Amino acid sequence: MSLWQKHAIFEKNSIVLVIGILIVIAIGGLVEIVPLFYLKNTIEKVEGVRPYTPLELAGRNIYVREGCYLCHSQMIRPLRDEVERYGHYSLAAESMYDRPFQWGSKRTGPDLARVGGKYSDDWHRDHLRNPRSVVPGSVMPDYGWLEKTELNYAHVDADMKVLALEGVPYTAEMIADAGKDVVTQATTDSPDAGDLAKRYPKAQSRDFDGDPKRITEADALIAYLQMLGTEVDFKLYDDKANIR
Repeated sequence: MSLWQKHAIFEKNSIVLVIGILIVIAIGGLVEIVPLFYLKNTIEKVEGVRPYTPLELAGRNIYVREGCYLCHSQMIRPLRDEVERYGHYSLAAESMYDRPFQWGSKRTGPDLARVGGKYSDDWHRDHLRNPRSVVPGSVMPDYGWLEKTELNYAHVDADMKVLALEGVPYTAEMIADAGKDVVTQATTDSPDAGDLAKRYPKAQSRDFDGDPKRITEADALIAYLQMLGTEVDFKLYDDKANIR
């Protein structure tokens, strides 16, 4: 029997073709899946990645509550146009403490994975009050009421306890000091800022919403946005030349 005649068996018999496809898929799947059972962790550890501070966590909860992920992704793909526009492509470790992750599937607005430090707090406040004042043509709704709404952080320690059960490395000390850490991080020149930075390296402490008399939801949201993409030294992972 010639090679052509053997191949015709698959072309003329759909059942044989389906069985052949399933066998090939099964073999490929086993080759990819089985090695994972021998790995303790499939996420490469990256220096600098830490859990969110209580204020950042509260801000992230507001970000999720308002559905910001519906218009903004937090995942830069390893493609040249994305890297040139947004910065170094996203690392899996950057989302290791996200429950759930905020990768997103649509970009009505820009990706926010590297927005931390890109704009000033003033810019973020103006953007929340009236997005079109800083980005003409923006279709983003106004969120000016966030700076008028006091942040309810009485339950942030409970949020941290739940995350700790899910594997986020919050210690008992971090959870116990959650309320105090919220106040510390939202205060400019707080005497406790040093202790906060020891627990949460690179944590930025200041009045984010421009109103030092109150801690608002704008404080929390801006604190969260200002830390995105600032934890990792991407010079250590800069291999843009390999994707160009």
